[in-house]
Formats: sequence, structure tokens, C-alpha cells
Amino acid sequence: MSPEPAPGYPFDRSGLVTDDRGVRQYADRPPTLVAMLRASADRSPMVDALVHGGTRLRYEQLWERAARVAGGLRRDGVRSGDRVVLQMPNGLDWCVGFFGIQLVGAVAVPVNPRLTASESGYITRDAGAARTLAQGGALPDGPPVVADDAAPDDLAAIFYTSGTTGRPKGAMTSHRNFLANTETARRVLRLSAAAPPRTLIAAPLFHVTGCNSQLLPTCELGGTAVLLDAFQPAAFLRAVAQEEITMLMAAPAMYAMALRVGRVRPEGVASVRSLSYGGAPVPGELVRALAEAFPRARLGNGFGLTETSSFATYLPHEDALRRSDSVGHAVPPVDLRLAALERDDAAGELLVRGPNVVGGYWGDPARTAATFADGWLRTGDVARIGPDGLVQVVDRVKDVINRAGENVYSVEVEHALGLHPAVAEVAVVAVPDELAGEKVGAVLVPHPGAALDPSAVVAAAAEHLAAFKLPQYVAVRPEPLPRNPGGKVLKAELRARTAWSVARRRRTHPSPVPPRQE
Repeated sequence: MSPEPAPGYPFDRSGLVTDDRGVRQYADRPPTLVAMLRASADRSPMVDALVHGGTRLRYEQLWERAARVAGGLRRDGVRSGDRVVLQMPNGLDWCVGFFGIQLVGAVAVPVNPRLTASESGYITRDAGAARTLAQGGALPDGPPVVADDAAPDDLAAIFYTSGTTGRPKGAMTSHRNFLANTETARRVLRLSAAAPPRTLIAAPLFHVTGCNSQLLPTCELGGTAVLLDAFQPAAFLRAVAQEEITMLMAAPAMYAMALRVGRVRPEGVASVRSLSYGGAPVPGELVRALAEAFPRARLGNGFGLTETSSFATYLPHEDALRRSDSVGHAVPPVDLRLAALERDDAAGELLVRGPNVVGGYWGDPARTAATFADGWLRTGDVARIGPDGLVQVVDRVKDVINRAGENVYSVEVEHALGLHPAVAEVAVVAVPDELAGEKVGAVLVPHPGAALDPSAVVAAAAEHLAAFKLPQYVAVRPEPLPRNPGGKVLKAELRARTAWSVARRRRTHPSPVPPRQE
């Protein structure tokens, strides 16, 4: 068992029970997503559940349409436990299709609609899918069916990790996993059925942030989910104002774009009470700008993986400005610990245990055994946990740069470089070197219209980093960093395609070595 939280732990931990494996569980949860949606439809039948464009769908309509999709799937031969691929963009059909798959007792396999036929074909074959609900096709329709005999630990969905290298892995997500995360969202975001949230979903629904931490908690609390086809700053802010959005959750880059080009007006965002960003530490400058632009909102940084069904840690509003380098505390039912990595500091691989951790990878016992060991998920993230319980994620295990025997954590370097006002985005990667083994390379993306001097950026970072951590190579990239659908930077692509220049450093102090006399 990992240690109890430090004094001052900010989240509600009441009502937790411990199972026979030592894993904390939320008590009194709905047994399945079907039971969850039925309760909301019974309690709030006339409330708008979903909004997309000019179309609104009340809870009673969502339930009825999902049941008819379930009937159509049953007519087509889909049975309990069958996998059904859901390859659609954000919209009403995605949500109705997802719940329809649950109501027939099948397993949803959300897939990015922008994948090539080869990429999506791999997932379809790997999952052994019985049916595909695809973009442009009508949803199945038949006599209403509700299969309500599933158990909490039955499989409800398989989310394929987008990954940054290699083939995607199918994270097997149970009803219990989903509903542990919705309760976590309620507690850390301070959501309530007494004031149901109105959330704006710009993240893709095939990703755990959009589905697990926005759509599903909102549906459980009888709130309204407003769906955007894609993120556009002006449309994003317009929807916040028009739909009186109370809960936002988006990638830091989205907020940065909205602040830069969206012309945030106080009266247009006055309804926002919860504003989350996440995945990695966020520059303090951006957090301060968000606090000024959304003065009535509680800010927070969330961290998690597909394998944790979304939330694993959360940095609450009280620490958002003071500790922008952190991803927060373990969420209420989660235990954290560090696995030693034979390093000379307090960092280790972050391990996670909790009811939100998925059951493994579909059809891949070897990778399941390597990643889920003794009840703990090996995240592959290098982290530190302070005496106050706050977590700093400093790198990926495979991305730590070993420069002549010294370990350099890329996130730490990225944070220091990102403090420069001309830098919009930064990624730090290893550059092979015959003598040192690896050296530090930094890809810098300037703010539009900003003049970016790499030597000045490195010189400014030298105030925060030891000399061996400073980049030896830099590249200035005019376009945004390449990212996967989950928002993670594709560092393998950067390493392969970047043309490096030697980083020239400005001296900030006189050299202690006198010039050589000829």
C-alpha cells in the first residue's frame, strides 16, 4: 500500500472501501453504463443531453434512440461481448452509437475517423469486430433492446492507444473503470447533480478525455454536452457564450490559441466554473493568462493515460499558479508509487493502482504482463513525488537523454525553454553523438509574428538549468509540433525529420579562462 496522502490533501475521499486486493473502490456506484444512463433518463427526461450544431437531444430521446440502435445491432447478429467499431467524428451519432452498443451488451471500439484504411483495418482485425458503425452511414435501427445483465467488471470498451511508436494497443475498459473515472471527475472538478454541468467537448470522443472525463460524467449528472466538430478558437468561445458553458477541458495548445486569436471577453466566459488542461506541466505564463481571462473558473491540471481511463492525478486550483510544474495529487481512489530506475535522484517510473486502471491489452498477454504487474500499471513516465504528495512528470522512460552518463529529463528542459516569451511550443529529444552517446536537441516553435533567437532562448534557460542539461542542438520550426490524436508530441518523427543546428550560447558572465596569448 502506498502511503496515505500528506496533510492538506485537497479531494473528497469519503465513502471509499478497500477490496481484497488492497485496491480502493468507490462505494455505491451504478453497476454499468446502462444503469447510469437509465437513471439520468428517468430523472431528467426533458433536459438536453446533447447539443450539436442546431440539433438538441433530450435524455428521453437519447435513451430511446440508443435502444433502437441496440435493436438494430441485435437484428444484425451482434450479441453480448461482441466488439463493435465506432469510427465517426464528434456528433450526436457518435454518442447514440456508443450508448447503443452498451445497451445491446456489446463492446465499443472507438476509432479515429481520420485513420487510413490500413490503420483502421488493423484495429478492426485485432479487435475481431463483428460490426462497424462508420462515418457517413446510418446507425442501425430496430425494435428497442436493453440488455441490462452486464456486471461491473464486464468489458464495455476497448480504447486503442494512439501511441507514438509501434502498433496501437487495445486498452480493455470495464464498466467499473468508466464509472470510477466519472466519480473521480465529479470529486476533483467539484461537479454536482444539483447544478448539472454544461460542458463543451472539443477533444475527440474516441479519446478518453472527451468520452470518459467529459461526456460520461456530464451524462451521469444529468448535464448537457455540447459537441464541436473540431477546435476553432472563435467557434469555441462563441459556443461557451451561447450555451453558457460551465465546464471546459482542453489541451493547453487549444487554450493558448483561444487567448491569442479568439478575443476572450469577460461577459462571454462568465458562466465557466471549471477549466481543466492537462497531460503535462503547463507554462505558468499560460496559467496566469487563463486565470485572468476566466476569473470565475477553478483551474486545474489533469494527468492520466488511456490505461487509467483518464484521470490519475489532478492539480487543483489552489496550486495551479504556485505549482504549474506539477500534475497534482493522486485522485481519491488511486495509489501511486515510484519504481527505481537506478538514477542518482528521486525520480522513478510512476506506477498507478486503482479501480480506474484497465484490465490489460486486448489479445496481447505478453504486453499485458509487462505493463500490469502485481496489480500496478507501469506508466512508462519518469516522475518525482514530493513530501506534499505533488507529482512532477519529468520524462518518458524511453525518452530520458543520457548525455555522457548524465540523465537529462526532457520535460524539465522543455519547461525552462518554454518560459521564454517568444516560444509557443517546445520539444526536447535525444540527438545521437559518437562521443557523448546522446546530446540534447530542442525544437522551438515561435509565437506567430514573434522573432525567435535560439541563442537567447538557451541563454535564458541557463538561469534554471545546469549546463549539461542545456540543448547542444536547436531547430526552429514554423509549424506546430506533430502530435497524435491524444495530443502527445510525436518525438520519433521529430528525431527522424529535424535538421539540427548547433546551439550557440550567449555568455551571460565573463569567461573565467583568460584569452590565450600568442
